[in-house]
This record gives sequence, structure tokens and C-alpha cells, in this order.
Amino acid sequence: MTTEPTHADEYEHGHEHGPEYGHEHGPGHGPGPEYEIYDLVGVGIGPFNLSLAALSDGTPGLRTLFLDAKPAFSWHPGLLMEGTVLQVPFLADLVTMADPTSPWSYLNYLREHDRMFPFFFSERFHIPRREYDHYCRWVAEHLPSCRFDARVTEVEWDERREVFAVTHRSAGGVVSHVRARQLVLGVGTNPVVPEPLHPLLTPAHAGRVLHSADYRTHRALLAGLDDVTVVGAGQSGAEVALDLLRHQDGSGAGGPYVRWLARTPAFAPMEYSKIGLEHFTPDYIRYFRALPEERREELVREQWQLYKGVSEETLAEIHDELYERSIGGTEPRAALHPGVVLVAAEPERAGTDAGTGTGTDDSGGGYLLTCRHTEQDALFEVRTSAIVAATGYAATRPAFLDTMAKLVDWDDQGRYRIDGDYRVALDASVSGALYVQNAELHTHGIGAPDLTLGAWRAATILNAVAGRTVLRVPERAAWTTFGAPAARVPESGAPVVWPS
Repeated sequence: MTTEPTHADEYEHGHEHGPEYGHEHGPGHGPGPEYEIYDLVGVGIGPFNLSLAALSDGTPGLRTLFLDAKPAFSWHPGLLMEGTVLQVPFLADLVTMADPTSPWSYLNYLREHDRMFPFFFSERFHIPRREYDHYCRWVAEHLPSCRFDARVTEVEWDERREVFAVTHRSAGGVVSHVRARQLVLGVGTNPVVPEPLHPLLTPAHAGRVLHSADYRTHRALLAGLDDVTVVGAGQSGAEVALDLLRHQDGSGAGGPYVRWLARTPAFAPMEYSKIGLEHFTPDYIRYFRALPEERREELVREQWQLYKGVSEETLAEIHDELYERSIGGTEPRAALHPGVVLVAAEPERAGTDAGTGTGTDDSGGGYLLTCRHTEQDALFEVRTSAIVAATGYAATRPAFLDTMAKLVDWDDQGRYRIDGDYRVALDASVSGALYVQNAELHTHGIGAPDLTLGAWRAATILNAVAGRTVLRVPERAAWTTFGAPAARVPESGAPVVWPS
């Protein structure tokens, strides 16, 4: 399945949501006026919290509010290239896997936009990423619980009132406060860049050293360079490499030389077999959660091909582009290097030849990369005009939690301890509940960033927040038995009998 970023730190424009916590009072600063309290406040409106907002819409007796810093919904704008598709079927929308009758389904979106017949005739199971983004934007704009231009700056536990006090600020500087009995964090994940590139992430290298999250912003600049190196073997890396290849002209001379480096031992397709996909079910999550922490850490590393591989279609398209460029004995202006780790990176002076490109980069200096082939333990160097790090995303602790960090029961690595309902372990003095979405890779496994499980997880959280079954979630979703089967209790002296 996909590791779609939600990714993933997103905030849109407001409707009236009722009274708010008064501007002149904070927790512990006198009684102040009594305002209504939300049952649930969500921070961040990416696909996962938007799913929870959609599923909770209209739930009797439940008042919800979702806040996001951005002026409007957007989902990975730097990777919304033409021709890219979602790696999960359209049924993995915001609601269908938990409530196919919801008005916020993708099929109802098609109906509302008079696209049902074109969609039917296109026979698509995987939809364009640009349309998924537009679908999510449509939902966010119509849900009264979603408020954008509201950057959360602080969260405190008000012990006297037994509520979370949430402070948020608009782009214009207006500060507001809301109270919540329960909170859910859906602030997404942040781009991860290899350590050797950190010194180059400065304005002086903008557009030349970047994460793939910003690729579309600098696409035209990169397409005009002599040599571009893409680091990372996942779907984003493959899509960037393919897009750059397509910027090469028919003569073979125009467009950048494309170098694709990956630390994985192969440019491998993502696991997409019907039984293999059962790793993205509640059944596997329950199995994974019961494993010792050390074994969970090992499994996440071992299972890279389940959630960090590339779609077979994208790999085939890259191969076809290279084949086309080799007609007549021409050497394709590209190189693919798996099993490679970036060791060091440093800028070079303008005019230095870039890699195996045909010219020099006159608009600025290039970069010297030192790499190590892991299986051969061999060092080598390449020169390039630009570096795109398609090296994924990771969950980080949001700064607004600093004021109540001492009330969170962090694990030994500073991560949340999370239960089966996605509730974070808090100090006993906190009667409210804090939930997280897409911050539980270490406790729930590789399904954490996957859109397939988004609606199921949101329904699980919704039921916990409401204290009742609002939406039924399946007890079993996989044919696979993960782990050893339960033994029947044997008669005295008889051997243990395992079910067939």
C-alpha cells in the first residue's frame, strides 16, 4: 500500500462554531466567562483528521472542531504532477471503509461534480492524485467543523475545569482560545532529509537541494539543469526520476542527466498481492501491537517493500523511457544505483562538470557527493547540479505540546505510548483523552501512514471519543492468521492440538 504522506501538518477558512474561550483569560487566570466546550478538537486537517471530521459529522450529542494553519486544504502539493495516481483504490477514501453510506464519499463527490459517467467509463480503480486532493478540499470546504487559518500555538491541561485549553492564531495575528474534553492530533509527518544534506538546506541552495515535497515548486529549474540526482527508492523518488526523464528531449542532449540512488538493495515493486495486502488490516495491527518492542522495531525495517516500494506501473514506465532512449545504440542519459548510501555532500565551484552530463552548469556551483555501495563496501563520488531527497517523512512532536509535555508518558525514545484506540498514555491527573493519527508506526506497524486504514482508524477513535459504538468496525478483516494459532485445551496427558 502507500505511505501517502499526510503525510500530513495542515490547517482552512472558518464557519461559525459557537462561543470560544475568552481572549482575555487563559487556564488558571480567574474564572472568566463560561463558554461551551467541544467534545473533541482536532489539530491538523490532513486526510486522516479530515476522515474523522467527516465520519463524526452529524453524530448526535457530539460537538467537534478541527483546526489547521493553512488557508485551505492541500495535500502534498509538491508532488501533484499530471499523470500520478493514488496507490490505493478509490474505496480508500475518507469514509467508505467505515461508512459507505456517508455523503462525504468519493462516489458522492463524483455525483456532485457530474463526473459519475466519465468515471464509470474510465474504468479506474486508482484515481489521479490531483483529483483526490480536489475531493478532500471539497469535503473540507463543506464540513462546518473544519476551520482553517488557525495555527495552534499552545495546548494546556486545565485541571480545575478538566478540559484542554487550545490557543490558536490566524495569519493576521488574531489569537483565539477553545476548550476541549478530548484532543486528536493529526498534524502529519515532516520531510526527512539525509544528515549529509542538512548543511545545504539554506537559501543559498534553494531549488537545488530540496526534499521531494517541494519538487513541483522547483520543477522547471531542475528540468533545465545538466544533472540531477534523486535520492530515495520509494514511490516519490520514482515519480521524480520519471518526470525528469520525460523532460529530456528526443535528441538525447536536452534535459538533465538523471541519477537515481537508493539505499534499498533493489528498485523493488511494492507488495500488492491480495494476501500480502492483509498486512494493512486491523488483524495485523492487533498482532503487531502484542509483539515485544524490539521485535516491532525490527519488523518495520524488514517490511520496507510492503510500504516503501514502487508501483509496478511506475517502474515499467521508467524502463520504457530508458528503452526508448537506447534506440539506435544511444546510451540513455540516466543511471540507477541501488544499495547506495549517501555519506557526504559538499558544494563545488561554478563551472565544474556535473556527473556524466554533457556540459557545465553556468548558473551556479554543483555538488560533490560521496557515496558508499553497501554490499561491496566501496566508496565512490559523483558530481551533480542538484539533489532531490525523496527520503520520506517522520512523525515529530509538535511544539504546541511543549507546555504539557511533562504530562505525556513518553517511551524511551521520546515517542508516544499509544493504546489500541489510538489514545496516548497521559499522567493520571489528566482526565481528558489525547489521540494521535499517523504517529504510531512504532506501536501499530506499517499501516500507520496508509490511507487504506484511515477511515477504520478514524471510526475507532470516534467510538472511543463518543463512549459508544457510533460506527461498527469489523472484528476480522483478513484470511491470514498472524501469529501462532490458539491451542485447544488438551485433555489430561494428551498432546496439544492445533486447529487446522
